[in-house]
Amino acid sequence: MEGFVEIGHIAKLHGFNGEVSLFLDVSNVDDYRSLDLVYFDIDGNPTPFIIKRIKPMNKGFIVLLFEGVSSESEASFLLRKKVFLPDTILPALDEHSFYDHEVLGFSVVDTNYGPIGEVVGIIDHPANPLLQLSFNGKEILIPLNINLNKRIDRNSNTLTVTTPEGLLSIYLD
Repeated sequence: MEGFVEIGHIAKLHGFNGEVSLFLDVSNVDDYRSLDLVYFDIDGNPTPFIIKRIKPMNKGFIVLLFEGVSSESEASFLLRKKVFLPDTILPALDEHSFYDHEVLGFSVVDTNYGPIGEVVGIIDHPANPLLQLSFNGKEILIPLNINLNKRIDRNSNTLTVTTPEGLLSIYLD
């Protein structure tokens, strides 16, 4: 959906009164624990659902109860649906931080190697998220939890990083 960012999906029902478990596929779950509204793609249209109650859980989950949803059968309609927020409500980030979705397609330049590919994805492993690049038909994976001294230039769609010595030689030599 244009103008929206996927933040997760409804993973399962939670109880019998219409509550659902939302798995948040985001870098910082705490930023999303006070939502009052989320959107679903219903027949190609962004459809708002007002949150009546929100309960933080662990391991990336929050339990939601939506207004107008009061039973297990009503909530089952939402199972496995992706959950979205308008991209305009996300806080602006500085030149050293980025949202996973915004760097897809960005060119990546290493301060020592030069151009090392294009961002094709973020693999969001909880202990070790990875920046997934494509370079001349090769896949390059760069751990995001190390100090990369990253700098993002949103005007030129470029991400500049300094990878640890030896990391890129695994892929490029």
